[in-house]
Amino acid sequence: MKKIANTRQEIEEWKSLEQRIQDAKELTSLGDDSLRVDLETEVNLLEKLVAQKELNIMLSGKYDQGNALLTINAGAGGTDSQDWSSMLQRMYLRWIENRGFDSEILDMTEGEEAGIKSVTIAVNGRYAYGYLRPEKGVHRLVRLSPFDSNNRRHTSFSQVEVLPQVESETEIEIDPKDLKIETFRAAGAGGQNVQKNDTAVRITHIPTGIVASCQNERSQVQNRENAMRVLRARLLEKLREAEEKEIANLRGEYQKAEWGSQIRSYVLHPYQMVKDHRTNYEVGNAQSVLDGDLDGFIESYLRFQIGEK
Repeated sequence: MKKIANTRQEIEEWKSLEQRIQDAKELTSLGDDSLRVDLETEVNLLEKLVAQKELNIMLSGKYDQGNALLTINAGAGGTDSQDWSSMLQRMYLRWIENRGFDSEILDMTEGEEAGIKSVTIAVNGRYAYGYLRPEKGVHRLVRLSPFDSNNRRHTSFSQVEVLPQVESETEIEIDPKDLKIETFRAAGAGGQNVQKNDTAVRITHIPTGIVASCQNERSQVQNRENAMRVLRARLLEKLREAEEKEIANLRGEYQKAEWGSQIRSYVLHPYQMVKDHRTNYEVGNAQSVLDGDLDGFIESYLRFQIGEK
């Protein structure tokens, strides 16, 4: 039913676009100068809609139209990296809001001094996974550290993980016997915010060693459900990676992705620039990118990927 609804919506959008183009042609044929401004506005809008459709065609993967799970983990760099992870969280939340998607923070671990150690965000919206997929990898920040008393330049790293949300439990079957489920008190800011009960949940999939945890909800049941959502997504990703590795090995093209190979650098000092190292796409206004303007990077990577294929 969901597939039918998505297909019906896609057809209706194409028909609407086709009708608007036809109407614009008819108005143009009238030769009425008083309609020039309205026509120019409509043509600009139509060009944007066509470009959007072109981009959507690139999102033809099995899970591209579905929801996503976005996880940010602080890497090397201590407090600076934890602060950088917090900046990335803000950037993605801004982008999600601008896209009209819904977001829900499933799990977050705050840093000791500032920022966050990790956060997992559920992103719900059509094509959420397809658009966020190019963001997977290590993100590098170069700036004058606000945590260094000597105001020296620091380099920080954070890893972004993007997984498709598993829509059906039958897609990934998990034997309850393979699960180790632990409960503990959720970490809080202190005072009244400290949980007095063991509401946080950590689930370990014993055969693979994959761990998923959640502590943001006040209910242990809700935290367990959210942790299972993350676990299913990570198991699905592991399965997909194994399939892709097998195919790549047959082709003789497989290269292991290592932690140190950043996909994008954000430079705030001594100059401002954000550059994607896979596509060489770069922007001089780093602040606009940190405010959620990611579409140029996403589109350039999707076009680059099509070119590779």
